[in-house]
Amino acid sequence: MSPRPLPGREFVLTLSCPDQAGLVHAVATYLVHHSGNILESRQFDDRLQDRFFMRVHFDVSDPGISLEDLRTGFGAVAQAYGIDWRLHDASTPTRTLIMVSRFGHCLNDLLFRRSTGALHIEIPAIVSNHRDFEPLARSYGIPFHHVPVTKDTKAEAEARLLELVRERDVDLVVLARYMQILSDDLCKQLDGRAINIHHSFLPSFKGARPYVQAHRRGVKLVGATAHYVTSDLDEGPIIEQDVVRVDHSRDPDDLVTIGRDVEAQVLARAVGWHCESRVLVNGSCTVVFR
Repeated sequence: MSPRPLPGREFVLTLSCPDQAGLVHAVATYLVHHSGNILESRQFDDRLQDRFFMRVHFDVSDPGISLEDLRTGFGAVAQAYGIDWRLHDASTPTRTLIMVSRFGHCLNDLLFRRSTGALHIEIPAIVSNHRDFEPLARSYGIPFHHVPVTKDTKAEAEARLLELVRERDVDLVVLARYMQILSDDLCKQLDGRAINIHHSFLPSFKGARPYVQAHRRGVKLVGATAHYVTSDLDEGPIIEQDVVRVDHSRDPDDLVTIGRDVEAQVLARAVGWHCESRVLVNGSCTVVFR
């Protein structure tokens, strides 16, 4: 495992803007003038959209230069080139609220990865519309919030969720098999900071028991998709996908087990990349600097 970034000394800058000459030079020059040393740099030029994307991980040798100093100074560069950007301390863990219903494989995986340091996140709360995983949350010392949802209480439940997001200073919401559809308004309020996971049979096998439906059709691939949440159900910008080959010897229960493993792995990668600022939204898709 790579060493954790040094607090107050290592930073990550992500940016996107219309493609133009001099962008890389402008960023590098700015960093040099602020005692910055580039540790990792990735860039992508989307020629179809004429848009440039970049992620730079750097450290600063001058202890007198703070994050706010760097942000203030880069503002002039951003204005000159029309840059949308974000600059943050690389050592700061992403405060991540996890939502779950009655399938706990993704939740359990995220909690374990967090406990081992494989995911650089803090989990200030777990929210569920059922109490099934309250003991699991308690075993990790994480506050569990039971927020039941019915047709009549949906608005109240979403208001409670947003209240928790504000109270706990949440950066990211992860739907770890949370089996409730979020309202359009909530999707807009969580735009770019909510990730969902689902099986990759969609749109072929919708509704209940998708693995049974898939088995009846003799599917040969079981997979999962992690994406940002939008008001278009399960159609937000895709962050990560994976598949596993299966054959006729697998029964529906086997497919469920395989599918859960893939879902957990895909979601963990998506959350990890997001929290390391490796995912930049590009319209209806993403640029992922893995």
